[in-house]
Amino acid sequence: MIKQIVAAYLIFINIWGFVLMKMDKKRAQKGKWRISEKTLWLISFLGGAPGMTIGMWWFRHKTKHFAFKYGFPILAFLDVFLFYFMLGRLS
Repeated sequence: MIKQIVAAYLIFINIWGFVLMKMDKKRAQKGKWRISEKTLWLISFLGGAPGMTIGMWWFRHKTKHFAFKYGFPILAFLDVFLFYFMLGRLS
């Protein structure tokens, strides 16, 4: 049961991270209010780094910012490693 809840959370947070990158890119193109970098990092640290990294590459957003360009992929790698370990331990 816990394994399914954790898996559902991880799916949700990563989809949400991907969508946030898309929303922020669209807002940037239109000159509208942007999603704060603090919020983007928060979602990333809460497990959404893989989704945000894919979103960053897919939408070509924040790819020139050193912290995002290298920080999100490093966090994504750590997340995947930790998720794999954590989900394996919960069985």
